[in-house]
Amino acid sequence: MDEVPGTTTPRVARVLIDSPLPQLDRLFDYSIPAAMVADAQPGVRVRVPLRSIGRIADGFIVEVTGAGDFAGTLSELEDVVSSARVLSPEVWMLARRLADRAAGNASDIVRLAVPKRQVRVEKAWLLDAHDDADADAVVPLPVPGFDTDRIDLALATGGRLAVDAVPRVVEVRTVGDVAPRWVGHWATTMAASATRALAAGGSAILAVPDYRDQEQLVTALRAVLPADRIVHLDARQSNPDRYRALLACLGDTPLAIVGNRSVLYAPAARLGLMAIWDEGDPLHNEPLSPYVHARDIALVRQELQGSALFFLSHARSTEVERLVEVGWLDELTAVRPVPPKVLPTAQQQSQDRLAAQARIPSSAWREARAALEHGPVLVQVARPGYAPRLACASCGNTARCQRCEGPLRLKTARSTPSCSWCGKLATDWSCANCAGTTFRMVGQGTGRTAEDLGRAFPGVRIIIADGDRPILSVDAEPALVIATRGAEPIAAGGYRAVLLLDGERMVARESLRVGEDCLRWWANAIALAAPGATTVLVGVGGALASALATWRRADYLRSELADRRTLRFPPAVRVATVTGTPETVQAAVGAIQGIDRVDVLGPVETADGGVRAIVRFDYGEGAAVASGLRAEVIRAATSRRKRAGGATGRVALPTLRVRFDDALSFDSPE
Repeated sequence: MDEVPGTTTPRVARVLIDSPLPQLDRLFDYSIPAAMVADAQPGVRVRVPLRSIGRIADGFIVEVTGAGDFAGTLSELEDVVSSARVLSPEVWMLARRLADRAAGNASDIVRLAVPKRQVRVEKAWLLDAHDDADADAVVPLPVPGFDTDRIDLALATGGRLAVDAVPRVVEVRTVGDVAPRWVGHWATTMAASATRALAAGGSAILAVPDYRDQEQLVTALRAVLPADRIVHLDARQSNPDRYRALLACLGDTPLAIVGNRSVLYAPAARLGLMAIWDEGDPLHNEPLSPYVHARDIALVRQELQGSALFFLSHARSTEVERLVEVGWLDELTAVRPVPPKVLPTAQQQSQDRLAAQARIPSSAWREARAALEHGPVLVQVARPGYAPRLACASCGNTARCQRCEGPLRLKTARSTPSCSWCGKLATDWSCANCAGTTFRMVGQGTGRTAEDLGRAFPGVRIIIADGDRPILSVDAEPALVIATRGAEPIAAGGYRAVLLLDGERMVARESLRVGEDCLRWWANAIALAAPGATTVLVGVGGALASALATWRRADYLRSELADRRTLRFPPAVRVATVTGTPETVQAAVGAIQGIDRVDVLGPVETADGGVRAIVRFDYGEGAAVASGLRAEVIRAATSRRKRAGGATGRVALPTLRVRFDDALSFDSPE
């Protein structure tokens, strides 16, 4: 409720305190001094006194009301920091709902949603007239490869779609470009869908995993939208740029807002579309409390604001497949899908010595040799570096760091072995098992694969793309592009062949999600191939190979999901990881064990001396479980005592932590 000019009714501000303490996760009432009435509006930053601990705290006004039933005297606001209403009502409602669902603090989510204040940027924005009348018109474009009528219906009714992206790269031309650029077909699909949302008067929020995907999507958007309708909002931006982007989203002009997982918190009162690309990518996992996945942010916000919601991917996750099976999402496939050509070679060996050394079977070697006459060939490998793992040459045990026990590796052929975890150089290493001092290499990374392929294909240009050598695109000239999964550059016109190496090593990873992860890695690489190009999957057979060869990825996911239902593994059920001291974990688990269909795995000891338990529960019991665990988190936090005998008197560390829907709950540690 806004202040009515001329009124004399006492005004009360309900304030969210910016604090990680769970006991402060509620709204506090403060009276508004007469001098601050004009500026003290919902969404502004304020400073308020906390009498219980004798200090001044930062916060946001969430609501302004008249005097309530409180009989005592309310503390007054200390200061209104700025008149900019940066915490919009839709973002506050989203933060509150997500925090309750994940047993976390709403202020932690608001901290992710609203960047730190940048005074100069804010003052310039407040002085601006914000004249939206001059905004360029947007023409709704047909969505390439899909039924546009179904897209329009979803946008008009707040529909939810799981979109199977077309596995192809396409050419786009933006204003001012001398030469065309190449992007994934998924990017043009998202851009065209955004134009239809903007033309209907709503904003579009488009979330992608990393900067490579953002580059493609922004390129596609610039080809179809005016520059003033595109806003880039990303955690990798400088603080002023990110704050400027947030303020731009507060206007009434429909915008296409692009970024990583945090962009889903962007303010947009008239939200027409949310679209997430490749939601199974682990980069959509939020590493900060309360650890809400981008997929869950979008699902909750869609429910609150009624926008359309699209999940685009080449291989969807089991979470999205579950939503399709229960009818929460509708499927959308290409009108005339053309499956890629995939050749599995599980048991085939190479007859060429140099090709065999490079882990390439005969059929793959022939495909690569023929394709190199016409353009680049992509070779996907599992690990970066030269030798991703070293072993003792005497006993064969894994060579480990003498500081932290991490595995040793070689970054280049001539480098000193170093630890994969802490980076320490192993200059005086000796084996803890047999006291040996020499290594042997286990596995092959991008560097060693490049050396081997250089011998197998003499005279061919070699390009390495990985985390240390990021490359976004390559030209159409013949070359062997050796890339780690997720770091594959876009090739002009698409790759003339794709070789997927180290498949057996990827599948051997101990993880509940190993199958769907491999399917996603390989499908994304296959989508970079030129039309008609052959993809060779090396060393993998069975259901995974069949799913790729027939391009029926959903069949594999349905089977995977059925197995998890039998075993009560996520996403068939929800999980919460409870970590802390034995006493607090036992109390937390005991508080929720009376809820139907709740079972507990553990507790087991953790590396820091505490214990961890995994709570499994049905989706319908999520609110009760979250409420029970949240109460125990607050109880544990308020019962902490200062450390005895310490000169500093610091408060003890938290004794209970809760994380809902942890993607790594059932994975084995490295």
